[in-house]
Amino acid sequence: MPTFHCMSLYWSPVGGGAEKNVLVSYKKTNDTVWMEGLPMRYNPISGTSLDKADYRGSVVHLTPGESYDFKLTLQGTPTTDSITQATWDENFPEGTIVNVSKKSTPLEVSSGGSAGAYKVYDGRNDTIDVNHNYQYCLKISASYIIVRNFVLKGAGAGTGTWPPIGAIQIEDGVHDIIIEGCDISDFGRPHAIPLLPNHGSDRDCGIFFKNGTGINIQRVIIQRNKIHHPTYTCNNSYQNGGTTYTHPEGPQGITMFNNKGNHVIRYNEFYSDMNHMCNDIISGGDNGSYEGVPGPDCDIYCNYLSHCWDNAVELEGGGQNVRCWNNYMTQAADVIGNAAVSIGPLYLWRNVVDKAEWTQDGEPGNFIKMGHAGDEKYMTGHMFIFNNTCFQTDGLGVGSGIGGGNRIIKHCVARNNIIQLRKLNGQCISASSTNIDNDFDYDLYNGSVPAGSEPNGLKQNPTYVPGAGYNSLNNTGNFQLSQSSKGYDAGVIIPNFTDGYMGSAPDRGAHENGWSDFQYGVNAVFGEQTNTGIKPGSQIINPHNFPLHQNGPNPFNQRTQIVYDLAEAADVQLDVYGIQGSLIDRLVDARQGPGQYSVLWEANNESGTKVPGGLYLYKIHIIGKTHTYSQMRKMLFLK
Repeated sequence: MPTFHCMSLYWSPVGGGAEKNVLVSYKKTNDTVWMEGLPMRYNPISGTSLDKADYRGSVVHLTPGESYDFKLTLQGTPTTDSITQATWDENFPEGTIVNVSKKSTPLEVSSGGSAGAYKVYDGRNDTIDVNHNYQYCLKISASYIIVRNFVLKGAGAGTGTWPPIGAIQIEDGVHDIIIEGCDISDFGRPHAIPLLPNHGSDRDCGIFFKNGTGINIQRVIIQRNKIHHPTYTCNNSYQNGGTTYTHPEGPQGITMFNNKGNHVIRYNEFYSDMNHMCNDIISGGDNGSYEGVPGPDCDIYCNYLSHCWDNAVELEGGGQNVRCWNNYMTQAADVIGNAAVSIGPLYLWRNVVDKAEWTQDGEPGNFIKMGHAGDEKYMTGHMFIFNNTCFQTDGLGVGSGIGGGNRIIKHCVARNNIIQLRKLNGQCISASSTNIDNDFDYDLYNGSVPAGSEPNGLKQNPTYVPGAGYNSLNNTGNFQLSQSSKGYDAGVIIPNFTDGYMGSAPDRGAHENGWSDFQYGVNAVFGEQTNTGIKPGSQIINPHNFPLHQNGPNPFNQRTQIVYDLAEAADVQLDVYGIQGSLIDRLVDARQGPGQYSVLWEANNESGTKVPGGLYLYKIHIIGKTHTYSQMRKMLFLK
């Protein structure tokens, strides 16, 4: 199941089991070099009639509109399988264009296009303001639709009752919808039983995936929109200084319930003020289930999310190949909600979270919620949490880290995160006695972690480069560690998720020292880090740890030397390939200690290899304790 930058993989090989991972390799179809993906873990799901496959996982940082080959191998066995699949192209074919002028009544989008010709409804930056006389500004009930450049205001009529309303309402059964370049505000209805003045109805929103029968909605792309300033506000958990917990109820940015998924939410800005707060920003319901939000095979990235009294993103329920990365999230309570993840895997990486609080200027909130919503039986999916940063603007950040309030954590792997708390010696990772099957390591943290975890963790506050932080003028952020900080060059390479680094090893945290600033919101682009020359999806080429030298002499007429360095003991494989990718010679296949090695290759030896003159490739693949590494070079044989 593809998106622009990711691919969901599903496989149920004969002989699978808990002791065997599935090894993942991938490459562009026209390339010859295979790259390593994150292994998939055995995780059959019982209790649901849907086939979820025994092994599930994602390959990330892919290029849009490219064909890729994927190869799966059941660890320790000859069982393999492969598939070729293309990522989504970012250029969607457009057919009929309907130009829409200023309106005070809703627009009904009931006529669609086709896969080869999307029907476009263009607001041309004119306004549909229904002035709270109608429940929505725009309703989509057809497929293969693009709606763009609308200013939408005034959705929601009367007092709030169930179901919620949305300025844009997506009806059941539709698919392949693109919503882009819209400005959505002043939406929602007053709460039927208000807890405070100006209290809004729960889950009224900017974009609404209609609930109830809405289980068939799929492939909705929400990009480069501004959703902001609902008409009403949300209560916080301890409204008006009280001591009794009351779950927040109020407006949201996007509300979605059980659906078929395969959505992308990217390059959006969700923001407001303290008098017009949201409940969650991206959320819905059925958290304790095998369904929930946002649905399977979904991506959420490069968004700015702020001003909510619960979760900035609530990724709860199935969490089936759900990927959330490169977002900036602030002014929330539990910034990321994941209670529970019943199917998985859920991937969270390179996000930056900042100010978290339960009440205004009150008790600080949490980085990632964890736990369950009603029943622990739904905590059966796996989660991967890599290279996120808990930042502190003006000393205001999160109060606890992964699993706030010692909530249960199950089936979670965390690496390379910066977990800095407002509270000294607070709980950076929950130490619940019922935690099961977790693996925490290589994090930089300033509080408490479970006994026996973090064998390579560093307990110390981070130090950032001068001027680090979020720039509200252009929606960019610099969250780089200084070179004197703990955590600099102290991370571990994570196959496919480590998308380039500058020093001797990756930095801990979201932002590698030496990269360009992160971009968020409507002007963001997810792609190459301009200072590194390493594109997302490319294999790490790190000349400091495992350099593969250029052969010499080159060109050569019979024999040449290939030299490489090992920084640590590792399993080494050195191969020679023809230019079309066929294996010619295996030069090394052994366990070797640290040091420099030189290998002679004779291309035309009477007792050995005989090949015609031409261009050849030599590739090294190294598996060490802390690094997995591949690199390929070219050499020219002149016969």
